[in-house]
Amino acid sequence: MHIPDSYDEFSQFWTNHQQEAILAYTSQKDSFIVGLLPEHSIAMPAIQLFYILEKRFGQAALYQALNTSFTVQSPIAHHTDTTWIKTVNMVGINVRTISSFFNVVKYALTLPSSQSSIHLLPIWECGVVASLYGMASWNINPEFFDEDLARTFPHLDTVEKQLKVVTNLLHLMGKTVGMDVIPHTDRYSEIALANPQFFEWLQRKDFEIINHEADLHKKIQKHILAFINQHGPATETQYPQEVEVFFNNAYFPEEQRLKVLFGEKDNLWDRNKKRNQLISYLYSEGFEPVPATMAPPYRGLEVDKRDEAKTIDEDGRVWRDYCITNPEEMSRVFGPLARFKLYESLNNNQHWEIDFSKPRKEVWEYSAQKYLGFAQHYNFDFMRGDMSHVQLRKEGTPANPDQYYDIHKYIKKIICEIKPTFSYFAESFLAPPNTMAYGVEEEHLEGSDADSTLGDLQSMVLGSEKFVTAFARYYSLLERCTFAPNFTIITADKDDPRFDEFYLQGNEIRIFMALFLSDMPSYMSLGFEQRDLHNTPAPNEYYTKLYVFQLTEGPKATHSKYQWGKNGEFFKALTILRKISEEITSLIENQRTKWLIPPDLEGKNKVIIWTQFENPLYLFVVNLDTENKGTEISCESISGAKQLELIFSNNQQANLSYNTGTIRINSLEKGEYSIYRYLF
Repeated sequence: MHIPDSYDEFSQFWTNHQQEAILAYTSQKDSFIVGLLPEHSIAMPAIQLFYILEKRFGQAALYQALNTSFTVQSPIAHHTDTTWIKTVNMVGINVRTISSFFNVVKYALTLPSSQSSIHLLPIWECGVVASLYGMASWNINPEFFDEDLARTFPHLDTVEKQLKVVTNLLHLMGKTVGMDVIPHTDRYSEIALANPQFFEWLQRKDFEIINHEADLHKKIQKHILAFINQHGPATETQYPQEVEVFFNNAYFPEEQRLKVLFGEKDNLWDRNKKRNQLISYLYSEGFEPVPATMAPPYRGLEVDKRDEAKTIDEDGRVWRDYCITNPEEMSRVFGPLARFKLYESLNNNQHWEIDFSKPRKEVWEYSAQKYLGFAQHYNFDFMRGDMSHVQLRKEGTPANPDQYYDIHKYIKKIICEIKPTFSYFAESFLAPPNTMAYGVEEEHLEGSDADSTLGDLQSMVLGSEKFVTAFARYYSLLERCTFAPNFTIITADKDDPRFDEFYLQGNEIRIFMALFLSDMPSYMSLGFEQRDLHNTPAPNEYYTKLYVFQLTEGPKATHSKYQWGKNGEFFKALTILRKISEEITSLIENQRTKWLIPPDLEGKNKVIIWTQFENPLYLFVVNLDTENKGTEISCESISGAKQLELIFSNNQQANLSYNTGTIRINSLEKGEYSIYRYLF
């Protein structure tokens, strides 16, 4: 099949030749629909999608997947532990960019079998500025409901039913699916207001924090119950009058308490109205959840007195940002978010100190049981741990961390008791010691039982000394640590106008390495496939980062749906590499990498060559330098191989020679990458 050269040609191809491409998929010839732009995939009518899926998987399997009472077996069901995630190629999806959960299935038609895992960014109702990471409740986000799906199958009339069917369909298509696990909520979330005892609180008067004692939540509880008695319950639900009973989940379940506080689950407008009234009531007394923080020293807050740190909301309430009293380089305060209070405080929190010897076990269990419920109901295969880099102990990771060392560790443990293959993909950036976290980040990841971690290659210019050095370090970690660093191409966070410089060159190499490093996992966010080169910032609507929240004013505002790029030339290169990966991945997957020219820890030498350790079949050559040629390159090959056959190169003049077990390359073009097959 001819692969088009430009965006317009891809569009024309789909108009004129889609049946040919679809047939190659439905007949099992291809594992994805070749030539289908992601942008076009999500525009596909539901009826066409179901025709395609029925032809590929059969009517019986499809209709089982559409049954919300049926759970399709995960493609990793035959595994016995969590290590499977250490070699997967994952794609992250901000569902807001494609409007609905159902559109994830359409998008998955564009992913080859070699990109077999899907991470869904947060799936819950949002709070302030509609931030996906500021959960307002445990309810699935109704924003992601699909009208076309509901019209096609009327029994799928809620967003919960649709998400269940979507995970079924993705599993049917051979994809694993994961959710975010978030250790915080929107500051005034339904979760925090229904369970003030699970959070840390402060009382502010103008520019001063006048109270941040350890048990301030008890005063909050009294005020919330007084609010209900004064304004009446949101429903006619009977409720206890004693604070100790009303906020005790064992005696008065959270589900009932939420109805009293906010009303029925299916009435979002009324719930938000009632929540806003309660926020105003607490605001009048200066009560606020303590905002989440990042990086050492984490603790010790003061009001930011600058004019630009003041916000007046639509109800006339004046809010102030906070700052760390003794900040370090990476210190941040996230005003809209509040972390779960996982430990008791020392000395009534007089100096913002934590007593790590006293975990607040009810909070840990509450959070873990919530995520266990989602993992079971939607049959999620893994969790992406948000802010996994948080490590609050000044002395670093203990020698033998217990189950209450880290909240992600605890949640993984609880879920693995029921789902032993449930893996933990950590959001950490492998930063230097005492930068993003106290102590050594690698020790923290091992102590928290992470299976893989994001890393930070997406924050570097490919081919720079910094990139090559980091990549070499990651491979060293891969060989000696219990977790696997990812070869991360791009994330929704980095698809941001501030970071355009990272993606002006070397993007084909990023895909090449992600697909063909058989013992290293990779991560790519939706949108990269068509991403334009932005020498100057594009309009905001072309960046997925700016859809993690929803702003209508200011420099981060968006005013329409997400706009796909028009980089057809790059999509062609990506498609070719995906087609090759289809053919050879099954032959090299999970094999250890045997470096013939390894990545240089000093970042000077930018040529890398590798094959497979156990059963070498293919040789991969990359010049990571996108500005200079590589010259006079040689290395020893493997024993027994008689010749090398060129499979693919982005340089038509590839000039590798092979003689008596030695590989010689006179020169490599800047950014050149090639694949050879060993002949024995």
